[in-house]
Amino acid sequence: MVSKRRSLRIAVVGALGAASVALAGTAMAATPAAQAASPVAVAHKAQAVKAAKAGITATPSASSVRAWQLFRVTGKTTGIKAGTKVTLQQKQHGKWVSLPASAPVLRNGSYSLGVKLGLKGKNDLRIVSGKTASPVFNVTVR
Repeated sequence: MVSKRRSLRIAVVGALGAASVALAGTAMAATPAAQAASPVAVAHKAQAVKAAKAGITATPSASSVRAWQLFRVTGKTTGIKAGTKVTLQQKQHGKWVSLPASAPVLRNGSYSLGVKLGLKGKNDLRIVSGKTASPVFNVTVR
């Protein structure tokens, strides 16, 4: 009699376990969004958002300088890896020309570069890294 009860109890527990697995499977099938949100997909989406929000700020230390006088351009970056170079560009005859002034982005996202300009007058400048550019700022060379 003891062995009959034991086998009956094992059979009932096994049936209940199988039923709960079947119900869980139908619940997962009913929500495909839960299956699609794998950790890899979430990581790729986060990188895409981070890349889309890349930005650069730029602030010159002086708004007016003499020809070939050293001044600094400092700023912060977002969405750009540390060690990536940022380069100064100058608008010449309607085109952006890269100047030989660049600096690496530091771990905190900041950069600082020394600049000397020789073209007299109002100079339109910006900082670029890849396809990301800062807003245009002006420095007058007298």
